[in-house]
Amino acid sequence: MKKFCLLAICSVVLLVVAPATRSQSGARQGPDVVRDPEMEKDSLHNLEVARQYFKLRKAYKASLARCEEILAGNPTFSKIDEVLFIAGESSLRLSENRGKQAVKTATDKLREDARDYLSQLVNSYPDSKFKDEALESLKSLGGPKPKESKP
Repeated sequence: MKKFCLLAICSVVLLVVAPATRSQSGARQGPDVVRDPEMEKDSLHNLEVARQYFKLRKAYKASLARCEEILAGNPTFSKIDEVLFIAGESSLRLSENRGKQAVKTATDKLREDARDYLSQLVNSYPDSKFKDEALESLKSLGGPKPKESKP
């Protein structure tokens, strides 16, 4: 009888707790996103460094490089919306010659990259906390690009 009660309690706990913990994860790209813990850890470190470069040092070139590394290596990163935001804002600010690093990339290319990153954020992650700031920045870039439809 004790085993039956213990089994029943464990079953109830699993049915109640498991769905609640699943809903606490970050950005997704589908219902069955599988993330590598080591890649998540590495990407989180790169995001932290990108934040520091972006916010404190105004080193937008270095910040953009860290974000592009995350985008290339871990496109299913749980905080990809923040990565897209920092990449877009860094590109935009570099195109305006703001920050402490000089760039050799053409201004038009940087503005187009900024629009791409911010549009992807707005279109793919409509519930992101960075969406409103991205839309504000996109006003100076001609607005968000339309969402690409898959055939």
